[in-house]
Amino acid sequence: MTVRQILKMGDARLLRIAKPVEQFDSAELHALIADLSDTMAAANGAGIAAPQIGVDLAVVLFGFDHNQRYPDAPPVPRTVLINPQITPLGDAEDDGWEGCLSVPGIRAMVPRWSRIRYTGVDPQGQVIDRVAEGFHARVVQHECDHLIGKLFPMRVRDFSRFGYTEVLFPGLDPRSDD
Repeated sequence: MTVRQILKMGDARLLRIAKPVEQFDSAELHALIADLSDTMAAANGAGIAAPQIGVDLAVVLFGFDHNQRYPDAPPVPRTVLINPQITPLGDAEDDGWEGCLSVPGIRAMVPRWSRIRYTGVDPQGQVIDRVAEGFHARVVQHECDHLIGKLFPMRVRDFSRFGYTEVLFPGLDPRSDD
């Protein structure tokens, strides 16, 4: 439908808590999902959350077969996840490099749970219940953080591993800086 402007870190709207979706399979919800899809594709994102385009609803979209921003990442199933809940499966964490469409040009090493169960519903209100690990789990946690007003820099523990993408990864395609 429309490529929307992605809010950038510093915009207070990114710090708000998203509201649960109450009406499923509506024209408004489908239009929002189309806008999220178009915006994510235009930015070559691995995922996007409704708050990143200024919509305070608990909707995230993620997934790809291959993503130039994360060239070594395995595919993640394309998913629209509404009203998500995340449950860690164990205490194990993995550190991994993350960037964000709302924090362009910056990457950091971010700890995330290694294995999670995520639940929610799809646009028609049908239940989604999956277990994920590795990069798939990282993407889900990152996108769902947007629904509780968190950006990845808020999760960084070691700021010696935080910086500009072009400095940290000099050979990376400059279009993949966020």
